[in-house]
Amino acid sequence: MDILKRISEHRAREENLMWRGTFAEYLELVRKNPQIAQTAHSRVYNMIKSAGVEENEDGSRSYQFFSREIFGLDRSVERLVEEYFHSAARRLDVRKRILLLMGPVSGGKSTLVTMLKRGLEEYSRTEAGAIYALEGCPMQEEPLHLIPHELRAEVEEELGIKIEGELTPYNRMRLESEYGGRIEDFPVCRILFSEANRVGIGTFSPSDPKSQDIADLTGSIDFSTITKYGSESDPRAYRFDGELNKANRGLMEFQEMLKCDEKFLWHLLSLTQEGNFKAGRFALISADELIVAHTNESEYKAFIANKKNEALQSRIIVMPMPYNLRVSDEEKIYSKLIKQSDLGHVHIAPHALRSAAIFSILTRLKDSKKQGADLLKKMRLYDGESVEGFKGADLEELRNEHADEGMAGIDPRYVINRISSALIRRDTECINALDILRALKEGFDQHPSITKEQRERYMNFISSARKEYDELAKKEVQKAFVYSYEESAKTLMDNYLDNVEAYCNMNKIRDPVTGEEMDPDERLMRSIEEQIGISENAKRAFREEILIRISAYARKGKRFDYSTHDRLREAIEKKLFADLKDVVKITTSNKTPDEHQLKKINEVTKRLIEEHHYCPVCANELLRYVGSLLNR
Repeated sequence: MDILKRISEHRAREENLMWRGTFAEYLELVRKNPQIAQTAHSRVYNMIKSAGVEENEDGSRSYQFFSREIFGLDRSVERLVEEYFHSAARRLDVRKRILLLMGPVSGGKSTLVTMLKRGLEEYSRTEAGAIYALEGCPMQEEPLHLIPHELRAEVEEELGIKIEGELTPYNRMRLESEYGGRIEDFPVCRILFSEANRVGIGTFSPSDPKSQDIADLTGSIDFSTITKYGSESDPRAYRFDGELNKANRGLMEFQEMLKCDEKFLWHLLSLTQEGNFKAGRFALISADELIVAHTNESEYKAFIANKKNEALQSRIIVMPMPYNLRVSDEEKIYSKLIKQSDLGHVHIAPHALRSAAIFSILTRLKDSKKQGADLLKKMRLYDGESVEGFKGADLEELRNEHADEGMAGIDPRYVINRISSALIRRDTECINALDILRALKEGFDQHPSITKEQRERYMNFISSARKEYDELAKKEVQKAFVYSYEESAKTLMDNYLDNVEAYCNMNKIRDPVTGEEMDPDERLMRSIEEQIGISENAKRAFREEILIRISAYARKGKRFDYSTHDRLREAIEKKLFADLKDVVKITTSNKTPDEHQLKKINEVTKRLIEEHHYCPVCANELLRYVGSLLNR
């Protein structure tokens, strides 16, 4: 890669995006494409939509714009986009509200806002997201503000647009002094949003109330120019460099908004409701921007408890951003955080991050009053797994049982911190599930917010995660011992189904070798069914249910295989592994394996590395661990 060449190409692309013309020429652009004059809220919504929207089977929508960085918050993101951005884009009253993301630490609030900011920067460089402003304006003002109020109704009808906002004092003075009131000659240029250059994107962070000035939001008087221009009310003697000025036409992030001094928050009242704010000795200044704030639950509760904040409360739309509650998505979060860190070179053994994710999700779930729905079953249902005795309606009922589920528990940063600790302590290039669970457990004493009661509860969740891993580990090794596991499972299932069909239809079954007719093999069928607790009295119902399922698949032109029916798959797997258990036990636990056993261990290790993504270190550790489990 020629770095200097790529830099040159990038600079050329940026220069090609620039456009400069007069207001008259800008009007022609708007006539051809009215979307150029869209509002800030509409721009954000169109940016999100342009990345792609997927319709899910349950009727919900997934927005691809967020899928790169945010995992497990599909429902929260869908609500955010539909209830806020979509409504605001249609100029409904929602756009006159501050968007407040409320949730626990490390829940994805800052990541979501950062994605919106980076997304706007990229979108402003596309044809659909092109933005034009009055040239030389410190607030990158909408050029249509030049049109006098008396003419706006006609222009709106002519161009099919809506014009909102007043010309700023600075541009009003320029129009008269530099262009003699000739609106058509006022220069217009295309702008590119950039947080670094403070164009269209602003960030306000509260600091010490005694030292922080309101000028950080609204700009300030430039005292060095007062002698030149003779008055503090001269727009040329004012710096329009506050965050509200610089974020005009785009987005302003209000970090930890509720920690801010009240005098800063009152400025947001007129901005949200009327689309303007007061600065210096001027008339109200128009601003079209999306204000996104974020806070945690405890600060929000304290805020709404204060009666003095009622006016501001009515101008805030709160969007809860709970922790992710899906194990598979939690794994993705950890993988992302690890890749972003200096741990990217470390090999993470299969199921290690899953074990940590199981623990984390269990700490975030709330006990259900629904009979039989313990936390592990609830966790599996949330992760999209089928759980016996539960249907889709039960899942929705569980989700609606606790409105604040996911607002507390272990955060992803704690897990990553403990993984880092385990790596440093072991001084190795590989880490497994037991290392991570041990590190999580040891970290409880160092976590200041974990109470004694929570510690005991979390210890139980560590044990649950360990048991889940034990089952995964045994299954992984047993699969590796079965050379062509899928074929073995298919053969066993086909044999079982032949016998079930003969049993239900009261037919004989033909021996594939001798050709003689025999009764269905009851011993084989029961040896499989007993693996999942099918009683003697329930066997007929189970077998008939299997046949009904096969018939339903055949009518739809689908193929029924062993993994199609969850309980049958579980039974087949357990039967295969039960038959193999003694071989695995002897081979893995023998401290001085003979030549045959050593050969088998080498074959299994090779299979674990090539097919299941283990490294030589964690593959050998897995075999030793499973050997100890089977000997208990």
